[in-house]
Amino acid sequence: MSTRPPLPLRTSAQVGLSIGALGVVFGDIGTSPLYTMQQCLLHLPAGDRTEGILGILSLIFWSLILVVSVKYLFFVTRADNQGEGGIFALLALIHSKREASTRTGLGPAVIMILIGAALLYGDGVITPAITVLSSAEGFLNLSLAFRPFVVAIACAILAGLFWAQHKGTKRIGGIFGPVMFLWFAVLAALGLWQILRFPAVLRGLNPAYGLRLLALHPLEITAILGAVVLAITGAEALYADMGHFGRRYISLAWYGAALPGLALNYFGQGAYVLTHPAAPANPFFMLAPAGVARLLLIGLSIVAAVIASQALITGAYSLTRQAIQLGYFPRLKINYTNAEHSGQIYVPFVNTVLAFGCILTVVFFGSSDGLASAYGIAVTGTMGITTVAYYLVARRVWNWPRWGAGTLCGLFLLVDAAFFLANARKLSDGGWFPLAIGAFLLAIMHTWKVGRTEIFQRVYGNNVTESELTTIARSKHVVRVGGSAVFMVGSPQGTPIALLHHVKSNRCLHQTVVLLSIMTEEVPTVPRAEQLTLREIGEGIWRAVGRYGYMQSPDVAALMEQIKALGVPINPQATTFFFNREMIISGGNARMWEWQKSLYAFLSRNARPAKDYYQITPSQIIEIGLPLQL
Repeated sequence: MSTRPPLPLRTSAQVGLSIGALGVVFGDIGTSPLYTMQQCLLHLPAGDRTEGILGILSLIFWSLILVVSVKYLFFVTRADNQGEGGIFALLALIHSKREASTRTGLGPAVIMILIGAALLYGDGVITPAITVLSSAEGFLNLSLAFRPFVVAIACAILAGLFWAQHKGTKRIGGIFGPVMFLWFAVLAALGLWQILRFPAVLRGLNPAYGLRLLALHPLEITAILGAVVLAITGAEALYADMGHFGRRYISLAWYGAALPGLALNYFGQGAYVLTHPAAPANPFFMLAPAGVARLLLIGLSIVAAVIASQALITGAYSLTRQAIQLGYFPRLKINYTNAEHSGQIYVPFVNTVLAFGCILTVVFFGSSDGLASAYGIAVTGTMGITTVAYYLVARRVWNWPRWGAGTLCGLFLLVDAAFFLANARKLSDGGWFPLAIGAFLLAIMHTWKVGRTEIFQRVYGNNVTESELTTIARSKHVVRVGGSAVFMVGSPQGTPIALLHHVKSNRCLHQTVVLLSIMTEEVPTVPRAEQLTLREIGEGIWRAVGRYGYMQSPDVAALMEQIKALGVPINPQATTFFFNREMIISGGNARMWEWQKSLYAFLSRNARPAKDYYQITPSQIIEIGLPLQL
């Protein structure tokens, strides 16, 4: 649990961070009013309409309070890893108390968290699609003549959004917060206007209405909760994006703008429906007066939908980089779009996959009603996994008593399970779609991690010791040539196969040799002063270890300058870097399924080469083939 006091900031900076959090953290949950009440009305049980709507409003409001305010903001966000949140931060915290020898294993806790991460990717495809499509459907409130063009409009918006990603978020990020602040202000104003016209709707604040609705309609509970959960589908983003703004300013943004805006708007929609029984199914756009005001609301909703989608897209980038750094995903090209903020990245492959996924999802489902049937199951699954992981952190890291951690997390899990089971009914209607995406990503992450572990054992299982290496270097059969060489090695204790092959084939060794290992620690960042450790082995051979956090990317050029500054006779611009080039051969006795061996071989061939990942000048690189049988 974090105990660091927040740094003092000026009031203007505090306001800026809080408004910024509105744009990045609350984009998803902030656009939920576009479709949540519509889905709730579609599943409204027969009987007293007023009692039913008040019950729906009660369930939505108390879900926001219990899940967002209590579970995530008050409890889960306290489980930060040096200020960073998210599913992989929980994994790092759980691992922090385990023995180092077991960290390469894939135990139940690791598999569970990988499932949660995989489901987040499914959410990353569904959320932009349903948000943008719901906003585009707003044109139907102007004229039904727009119906044939709604899908095309949504696809065009998504295509433009993903095309613009390569420019980075720096240029447009500054307007996200103010626009979302305007969005929440409009939500609040429209909702308050309708509430003042029918203040009796505020009776829905009483939780008894929600409980009574569930008690009187037990057969419709799953349908009701499956619609209500749409109001909290962005809650996981609070934790995942915590490192960008901090727990304090996310809380200020929630209580100062997001929660009041959402609550007032939902109750305003309820008031409108109660006073207009014959109103269309989706009351959101009907809150604004017909004409210019409604057209402006549609335009603002499209902008808000783009911002909400942007938050999920950048979240997918960050999640991918963390998975790569922790060894659960193949190396991919990562572009840094802002020299001042390393967290602002662009991953072309992920962007392309998300773009095609979102656009095809819009075309396949065709309407927000159809997408709503696929939405929610991935999010609720991740919420439940977060609860279980939080329990493990409370027990293993904070040493909470079993009864305390069990009682608290048991209550959270009860709510999570209710929402998840309610969404399970959506499996046949489209809920399988995000689960299929998650299963595919889980197979990749599990296969890559297991495959890398097998490769590591084969390469370093029967390793040449450092004393044997110095003996080889002193041999009269080995010629020491001028210059310097860096051999990349996966283990801080290992001797790279590339070095042994080089000596065996060429009978020579450079005067200065550096064995360089790049290690990823289970912390977000490692301070620059602590990134490099260096020691001399002997005979002109040195061992260097560069350590980075999972939110950082290795900078080998900077490491070489540090090594030179510490007295190693090396010229970084004239140094040769030696890498292993793995060539995977099937038919071995690796503890993997045959399909996993084939998948790993495919991933290995198509992963970005390590030499590119470390951003080393190509003319300084020599690759040595290394056949490995799995």
